[in-house]
Amino acid sequence: MKASALTTPPCESSLPFDPNSGETRERVARRPCAIPAAPGAPEDFPALDASATAISLDTARMLETLLGNLDGMVYRCRSDEHWTMEFVSEGCERLTGYRPRDLLMNDRISYELLTHEDDRARVREEVQAGLARQRRFDLEYRIVRADGRIVWVWERGVGIYDAKGALIAIEGIVQDISERKEAERRYRDLFEHAVEGIFRTTPDGRFLDANPALARIYGFDSPHALMAELRDIRGQLYVDPSRREEFMRLIKVRGSISGFESQIYRRDGQVIWVEENARAVTDEAGRLVCYEGTVQDITERKAYEARIERAANYDALTGLANRVLLDDRLEQAILSAASYGTRLAVVFVDLDHFKQINDTLGHEAGDELLRAMAQRLKASVRETDTVARLGGDEFVLLINNQGDPPSIAVLLERMLADICRPWRIGQAEFKITCSLGVALYPDDGVTAETLLRHADSAMYRAKGKGRNNFQFFTPEINSLISERQELESRLRQAFAQGRFSLCYQPRVDMATRRIVGAEALIRWPDEPRVAPARFVAVAEEIGLSVPLGRWVLERACAQARSWDAAGLPPVIVSVNVSERQFRQDDFVESVAEVLAASGLDPARLEIELTESAVTHDVERFMVLLGKLARLGVRLTLDDFGTGCTNLSALKRLPLHRLKMDGSFVRGIGTDMDDSAIVRSIVALGHNLGLKVVAEGVESEGQVAFLRASGCDELQGYYFGVPMSGESFAARLRGA
Repeated sequence: MKASALTTPPCESSLPFDPNSGETRERVARRPCAIPAAPGAPEDFPALDASATAISLDTARMLETLLGNLDGMVYRCRSDEHWTMEFVSEGCERLTGYRPRDLLMNDRISYELLTHEDDRARVREEVQAGLARQRRFDLEYRIVRADGRIVWVWERGVGIYDAKGALIAIEGIVQDISERKEAERRYRDLFEHAVEGIFRTTPDGRFLDANPALARIYGFDSPHALMAELRDIRGQLYVDPSRREEFMRLIKVRGSISGFESQIYRRDGQVIWVEENARAVTDEAGRLVCYEGTVQDITERKAYEARIERAANYDALTGLANRVLLDDRLEQAILSAASYGTRLAVVFVDLDHFKQINDTLGHEAGDELLRAMAQRLKASVRETDTVARLGGDEFVLLINNQGDPPSIAVLLERMLADICRPWRIGQAEFKITCSLGVALYPDDGVTAETLLRHADSAMYRAKGKGRNNFQFFTPEINSLISERQELESRLRQAFAQGRFSLCYQPRVDMATRRIVGAEALIRWPDEPRVAPARFVAVAEEIGLSVPLGRWVLERACAQARSWDAAGLPPVIVSVNVSERQFRQDDFVESVAEVLAASGLDPARLEIELTESAVTHDVERFMVLLGKLARLGVRLTLDDFGTGCTNLSALKRLPLHRLKMDGSFVRGIGTDMDDSAIVRSIVALGHNLGLKVVAEGVESEGQVAFLRASGCDELQGYYFGVPMSGESFAARLRGA
């Protein structure tokens, strides 16, 4: 095949042999023209009887039909320089657009000239290489049809040799593979431009093929570089080499896998997450040939999932386990303790006075404190234990494999010491304490809910015992907690129904013994056995202190105004303001509203504040106290001497009075230290230009000492117990 056009006479036959003579194709091919002969032809053609002739004709027609229906062109050509065509089947026209006679003997055009000029040299080289080895040749190339259209063809051929081994002809078949080549082109485009990595690997872990996307995912410049360097997928690629074994095991069982996630090393050493979908490729005998599949970089998705999981299971502020994760770990810890017959300690932790610090220093400082406490708690337990934050300043510890209560007590004592270490923020330093409640599995409960509830109850018991301690759960604690919950309920109900009242205790001037003030004190008439200090503390904890404080302020101002209306001597009414109430952003506006509503002269109202309410954040409260002072309201620092007042800050506060704590007054005459403290407080107050009030005065001896010390005003049972507004009015009239 494939030569320039020759001028030898064309042969019109398209059959591979002469059906009349029965000569072989080799003999016919030596003739310039192979035309079927009729009976009685020259003696070159042996005579055949009619029966043999008919069979030969039938065979020829059958062969011609078969070749005509074949999808492609069958040919025979000489082994000359031009590959002169001796036979071309009818498929020639469908394939090339030329009739068989156009190519026979290279009459109109040679087949080689139909071959695309860019492919001719390669085609001749590959055909000659096959013939030289006396092997079948097999190749793909392009031809240009008669209509100018370029098509891809596949040709398979073989050399025909004589008895001496000399090449005498070439026979073969040529088929149109344009559709397959187009499909391959589209596949190659997809392969080359796919976003997903595509691979084929050998079972022993070498790459057979890889696309550019896979190279990018793995950090290589090209697929060639990837395949050249990655020769051991198990050892070089997977962070955990056992993932390769798992990959192969799953494919062996299922035939394919999807969504197979692993961590792998990129070329630069970076670790990323990938997801593989793959299948096994087998040969006709069912033997594994290779794996092929796709790879996606899912690092960002895994990071997002981790963030979602962390948000679902961990506290955003402290990084500790949250309630969801705590519940899960507690359930697992209970199962483990039950299986091994060990104890599990559930410890409920609540920071003492956290709300005070949080509200005084601000939420940012409060958050910083919580983070610091979280780290201290984590450092106090083992890696196998769990520290969780439930919210606010409440934490829970799960301590596994613990023995008897004494061994747990040792751990908790060490924990209290660690937590109580001074905590610094800015220039300030604080001593933080906490209250711990402990419930043991299985002693105090066998379910997560019961253990948490009992640990919480024990924690409240620890608070009731003065804080900064731990308590183990006991049945008696349940009773106390039930009482506390009942008290909270009754307290809320009493406030909603207006069941509280005010009493007033007189304050007298030392020099004249005249009543100059009245301290408003809240009472709960329906619950005379519940001390005011107790229900006020509970009100603070359950969030009632602010509305209850507003009610006290309104009633006290209204009472003082009614005394004025009755023509009684004017007195200053003192109202204790809780720390939480004072920290409200609208506190000053609230006081102004109450004064305006009652019509009371602001100078007749005195606000009593504890040291802790004003000394943690002096700069902020200087502003608030200044606003109150500008209203005309008087300001007193209550329970002075029990805190750690910063004296440099104290002198800057716009105060009118210092009220020394009654504990010092009670020690007058019996405790030399208390007597010295009383004299020091009086001197300090006077040096700061403030009046000093002594509360808790109960005897004439105390009065005498206070007079000698220069105290300005007195208050206590010696001058009158707290009384109703009507009784106080009668007292004023008698005075």
